[in-house]
Amino acid sequence: MLDVKIYDTTLRDGSQGEGISFSLDDKIKIARKLDYLGISYIEGGWPGSNPKDLEFFQVMRDYNWENAQLAAFSSTRKAGINVKQDSNIKALLESGVKVATIFGKAWDFHVLRALETTLEENLAMIRDTIVFLKENGLQVFFDAEHFFDGYKNNPEYALQVLETAAQAGAECVILCDTNGGSLPWEVSAIIDQVKQKVDKPLGIHTHNDSACAVSSSLIAVQQGCVQVQGTINSYGERCGNADLTSIIPNLELKMGKKCLPPGRLKRLTEVSHYIAEVANMPSSNSQPFVGHGAFAHKGGIHVNALLKDSLTYEHIDPEEVGNHRRVLVSELSGLSNLLYKARELNLDVNSYNAETRKVIKQIKELENEGFQFEGADASLELLLRKAFGQYKEFYQLKNLKIIMEKNEAGEIVSEAIVKLSIGDEIIHTAAEGDGPVNALDNSLRKALNTAYPEINAMHLRDYKVRVLNGNDGTAAKVRVLIESANQYDKWSTVGVSENIIEASWQALVDSINYLMMKKQLTAMPDNN
Repeated sequence: MLDVKIYDTTLRDGSQGEGISFSLDDKIKIARKLDYLGISYIEGGWPGSNPKDLEFFQVMRDYNWENAQLAAFSSTRKAGINVKQDSNIKALLESGVKVATIFGKAWDFHVLRALETTLEENLAMIRDTIVFLKENGLQVFFDAEHFFDGYKNNPEYALQVLETAAQAGAECVILCDTNGGSLPWEVSAIIDQVKQKVDKPLGIHTHNDSACAVSSSLIAVQQGCVQVQGTINSYGERCGNADLTSIIPNLELKMGKKCLPPGRLKRLTEVSHYIAEVANMPSSNSQPFVGHGAFAHKGGIHVNALLKDSLTYEHIDPEEVGNHRRVLVSELSGLSNLLYKARELNLDVNSYNAETRKVIKQIKELENEGFQFEGADASLELLLRKAFGQYKEFYQLKNLKIIMEKNEAGEIVSEAIVKLSIGDEIIHTAAEGDGPVNALDNSLRKALNTAYPEINAMHLRDYKVRVLNGNDGTAAKVRVLIESANQYDKWSTVGVSENIIEASWQALVDSINYLMMKKQLTAMPDNN
């Protein structure tokens, strides 16, 4: 039995965020992933607003949901129209859902200025719509739009809106901070007043315009709300909606409120990153609980304490939300950081060994030159394994030449010529590419793919260049970060030089060498 029901509106409210546009296929994938997480209610969209949402409901009509119930969103009937004739309500019924979420105005200012109708007609619109949907066998939730602003300006009317929805048969009345301007203690005090007037289960729906959406949602639960609405990764209009990836673990781990089926919390990070990929939005590195850096430690004092007990600098075990601890090695690192990293890589490192301190010094010198290993774990692992004798050279570069040509038509053609040795064999190859980096990649792969066919399965996912000392103009030093992946894993590498081609070459070579090294280590016998 769940203490709090999570109502996800990523597919509707989340799609209103800047830069987000879900295709029908995207919506289907996300809905299934939310069900996999164990969300109670998934709001699929507004069937009366666009054909895509209506098609989504038609496609998902017979889907075998494991945990979730699919909900459709809609406004109340329009002013002056019989509810049976309202096109939005007709579309909602045609969607085939069993759960409907209806929103209505709870702020008199909106009723008079936005809807341009009377306060009495607004109440009738709410009442008629809920009664009609209940008569058609639907479970109905009522979103009281702009409720907190409405209560602050006219508490009597805002409460009248809630009472009307409750009396009409709404199973849950959701209090919405639509403009996101309310502070948590205001939310708490107002809910305390609502409980004295409305004898129905309450829910909360907050926006993040004051950076208070999560805290306001949590305090609403503390005040008795049993439904929390929000989106994955805080996607939504303006500054976004309440972030369910923070609300869910706080409810479960900090407040003792069950809101997911047993064992599902461990899927939270996976689901967050999956939906970010489908939405084509970058995952926030510092996002609480699920961010790649949420449990990343850089300071030597912190890491020294972590080696003794992880509770010294972590508020939860990252595994509880499907994340993992990361220790970064940089110019701020001490011996503890390197020891922790060595433990991760199963390296035999003596904390008092001169070689260990030599490696730390080398890392600090490289970072002073512009290398950034905290964003390039693969390059760091290569450096450490080379230092401690767990790496062999796969090939040796003999010569490298890049030719760029611009013809009369303005087309630019790049060609890279690579000469290298693998054992006693000399290999000489050339390849063209869309640019010099692409040509380098193609030529190096061409030279190596016979001896090391595993590189054919890898591909470049991301390529970033940062100017490190802009005051030097075109002679500035640059840092290149490359992210590569195959079907099993992804990894990042770094290169630094005044020459962007050289920096790219360093990162590219590390990327390929890392993949081959991982295969080499997998093939090594276990000596333990």
